Amino acid sequence: MQIFKNSKFFFGTLKAHTLPALKYGYSDLEPVLSATLLEFHHSKHHQAYINNLNAAQEQLEDALAKNDVQKIATLQGTIKFNLGGHLNHSLFWENLTPIKNGGGQLPDANSALVQEINKNWGSVDNFKTFFNTRTAAIQGSGWGFLGVDQQSKKLRYLELPNQEIPQNHGLTPILTIDVWEHAYWWDYKNVRPNFLANVWKIVNWKDVEARYNQAQK
Repeated sequence: MQIFKNSKFFFGTLKAHTLPALKYGYSDLEPVLSATLLEFHHSKHHQAYINNLNAAQEQLEDALAKNDVQKIATLQGTIKFNLGGHLNHSLFWENLTPIKNGGGQLPDANSALVQEINKNWGSVDNFKTFFNTRTAAIQGSGWGFLGVDQQSKKLRYLELPNQEIPQNHGLTPILTIDVWEHAYWWDYKNVRPNFLANVWKIVNWKDVEARYNQAQK
């Protein structure tokens, strides 16, 4: 039985993904993140997810054309993992900005985002402590997320392993911190809490606030 006989009608041609350009230079996040670490993380690790994702999509199109149901099924995990890596990293880069460009500077205290953070955690400092404590405790590799619940529209924290994406858990992400070892090892070795303590100095709160406001619409 040709289950996917008209697959092109349903799926079309899957678009190839490309590495997003950073809005800052590799050395611009120093001293929080070194140029060596950032270049390796962006141009090697993130690029690898994209390469693997594009290759898997090509294989999927071929499997669909051939109605190879077994191959289609086996490719699902590969696509999910590498797409998650691509999406999570793309958000992470946008959430960072150099100190000279306002990294670490909070929105106005009267902003809706800050008020909501204060409502949930008492203060921004309390939120950072909560976020760092929970994210540092992730076993193995993963991500810490702050996002807007897609149903209640309230802020919610979520930690996820590997390359899971928060959209699959009812959360629109507005801020994420990568705690895979390649995100900090070059500069902080195995001391993940030190990385988490310092990364707030380069968080792009303007981007986070914009994402929060957009998610409320």
